[in-house]
Amino acid sequence: MSYCRAIDSMPEERKALHKAYHDYLYGFPIHDDNELFCRLVLEINQAGLSWETILRKEATFRKAYDNFDLKTVAAYTDTDRERLMADPGIIRNRLKINAAIENAKTILQLQAEHGSFDAWLELHHPKTKLEWVKLFKKTFRFTGGEIVNEFLMSIGFLPGAHSADCSVYANVLEARPLWL
Repeated sequence: MSYCRAIDSMPEERKALHKAYHDYLYGFPIHDDNELFCRLVLEINQAGLSWETILRKEATFRKAYDNFDLKTVAAYTDTDRERLMADPGIIRNRLKINAAIENAKTILQLQAEHGSFDAWLELHHPKTKLEWVKLFKKTFRFTGGEIVNEFLMSIGFLPGAHSADCSVYANVLEARPLWL
């Protein structure tokens, strides 16, 4: 079942949580590097869990990771790592926390070389899912096939976030995702 259809069958409380993400964020292009980093961190943290868990914790993730400011997160120390490991508002997984910090450092390097993370992504477009996965595994930490696929679908680089019969599909097309 597609995400679009799954939302329709959810109880109202769950539907409201998912609908805001589905209707205004999922599949729409993002050009702000801090927000791209945010989405990557959230997708990494979703691994092995439900997306609903991540949506419920998004605000606390933003607070814990200094609103995903790349320079701030890249400068995190061991004290910050321990602070994150003790924060019940996020996913307390050392591998995922380390990946967020190291990936922030990597994105800063990509910014220095290409002007922005967004520009680096656009430089490599178009690629197949398999090609993207290879590139991400070579470049970033904790980025397997599903994480890369969901990240790229969620930011409009790969198709599939919405089906043509979804009420949001036309809005996504107006935003001109790169897969178009």
